[in-house]
Amino acid sequence: MALILVTGASSGLGHNTADALADQGHDVVVHARNQGRLNAEAAGRWKGTIVGDLAKLDEIRHVADQAQEFGRFDAVIHNAGVLDSPDVVTVNTLAPYLLTALMDKPGRLIYLSSSMHRGGSTDLRRLTDGTASYSDAKLWVTTLALALASRWDGTTSHAVDPGWVPTRMGGPGAPDDLTAGHQTQAWLATHHNITPNTGGYWHHQRPQEPHPAAPDEEFQARLIQALESHTGVQLG
Repeated sequence: MALILVTGASSGLGHNTADALADQGHDVVVHARNQGRLNAEAAGRWKGTIVGDLAKLDEIRHVADQAQEFGRFDAVIHNAGVLDSPDVVTVNTLAPYLLTALMDKPGRLIYLSSSMHRGGSTDLRRLTDGTASYSDAKLWVTTLALALASRWDGTTSHAVDPGWVPTRMGGPGAPDDLTAGHQTQAWLATHHNITPNTGGYWHHQRPQEPHPAAPDEEFQARLIQALESHTGVQLG
């Protein structure tokens, strides 16, 4: 069985992903913004819990420190995200980057993207000037996922579009299937003989074409340089 971390697992897709993995017998560590968001009745299902607000850089570091106490993860699913918030870049891009840079390299990295990433900008000045949109942040985290696909021996990396599903973020009128929204993440975290083995952009267990900038090595390099400069943390 695998040891798997799921961020943003107190509700929605993150909770459903963690639940499905626990049902399969895996050791699941769940992250939530604060202790009050964790369901005490479900605590016995988890290998452990981690708390911290991924909108705050110092708390992101604390989340990484807590995660390190569990040892090397077989898979980390970077699920946490926000839609309409001034913290859209910090939660959707900087937090996944920092956790990846600060934690031991896992066997598998899985980052939640969105079909909206295709409307994102490659203008990396937006990373720091307060003008970035949700689409921008999702393009950047998708690019990060694909950049990491061949960076570290023994670590695979993928991005996932879960679809527009009826969670609190997606809203009750979202047209996509809620169950299908978490199945790809759980599958990528635990299954073998996946094609492509690394560097995929997935929707409902099928590879899709991402924004053309995401697999572009020049843009990947510029993004990583910008993230390292902004956070002061090297990716390694």
